[in-house]
Amino acid sequence: QVQLAESGGGLVQAGESLKLSCLASGKTWTIGGMAWYRQTPGKERELVARITRGGVPREFGDFVKGRFTIRRDKTKNTVDLQMNNLTPEDTDVYSCYAQDQGLGYWGQGTQVTVST
Repeated sequence: QVQLAESGGGLVQAGESLKLSCLASGKTWTIGGMAWYRQTPGKERELVARITRGGVPREFGDFVKGRFTIRRDKTKNTVDLQMNNLTPEDTDVYSCYAQDQGLGYWGQGTQVTVST
């Protein structure tokens, strides 16, 4: 079993930055790829960024447009999402996802709110 805990969400103004962190615990040594997703209630969940087991960023949502970076630290079992130049359209619940031997695990999510 893998547990994921997100942190770092909050309220910021448009143009500001925020860093989200996902801490994995439990059976972490077999975790494969990890990712950040976001979702607004009533809308479909969308990929923000994905990173491989080896720490290579692999895919970003079209809306990212070079503003976000994803980084993985296997020694700390963390995946960070650095978000710059945030806009009100980035307001969402951001969730961490991990793959482990064919199973997928989700964190509880952290709210990001960007005001004008």
